[in-house]
Amino acid sequence: MASGSGSDGQAPAAVTQELRNAGPEPKRFTVADGQLTTIASAAFAALARFGTGGFAVGYKSEFVDAGAEAGKYSVMTAGGRAVRETSKVGTFKRPVKPIELYEFQGCPFCRKVREAISILDLDVTVYPTPRDGKVWRPKAVELGGKAQFPYLVDNNTGKQMYESDDIINYLFNEYGDGQVPLALRLGAATTITCGLALAPRVGKGSKAKPSKQPAEPLVMWGYELSPFVVVVKETLSELELPYKQVTCSRGSPKRQQLLEKRGHFQVPYLEDPNTGVYLFESAAINKYLEDTYALKA
Repeated sequence: MASGSGSDGQAPAAVTQELRNAGPEPKRFTVADGQLTTIASAAFAALARFGTGGFAVGYKSEFVDAGAEAGKYSVMTAGGRAVRETSKVGTFKRPVKPIELYEFQGCPFCRKVREAISILDLDVTVYPTPRDGKVWRPKAVELGGKAQFPYLVDNNTGKQMYESDDIINYLFNEYGDGQVPLALRLGAATTITCGLALAPRVGKGSKAKPSKQPAEPLVMWGYELSPFVVVVKETLSELELPYKQVTCSRGSPKRQQLLEKRGHFQVPYLEDPNTGVYLFESAAINKYLEDTYALKA
């Protein structure tokens, strides 16, 4: 059985060539054989963080006539009715130049910022900085002067920032409505619960593995709360592979863009401009990343 994703885009401008499908067709609500424990442990975060990082600002869902929604993204359709999801993010300022984030998957402070990015439905270029990383960790130290993460670089405003709470406040003020959700402004309680969210996946995405670097960053569509996305981001982090995250939280207008682009909406969805391929399905994506970029001992 193929791995699946949750029912869970300004399409990435960097990917211009026609890509070929290098993986299985997407299957909703399915888990690969042997992957159930992995996905279950990654899904624990949704409980520990009460769904934070899954829904865009101003999320709203409503039942509409399915016929009128033909060709449009809906989370589900049944009995002639479709569930349409919307949010307020389309009314917010969007960055013109890529926001850069230096972080690693197993860090609770980094998770706080990743949740904020998902809530704001922001696209960011991620440079993974796991322990013993030889690629982007030294670059972050060169830019900011210390090995502290997360580290944000906003090329639109010239801001370069440490400290997760400062980064979160900045992002909501610059690219949102200025209102940081309660779950992200509880101080130590937020950090502790982010740590608990990561606990079942302890060590995953935190330590670098030998890899070869792509000439161009990969492109990964997803959002923080999806356990299927989490397991792919762990691999990207361990292999120190830079990638543009096209964020498509619940209520994101980019879900319609991926539907139009590939005929399906499902995450994770990966594009690799270096090899000219795209893939759905977390298990297939992780196998591709290991086969393509991991250096074997």
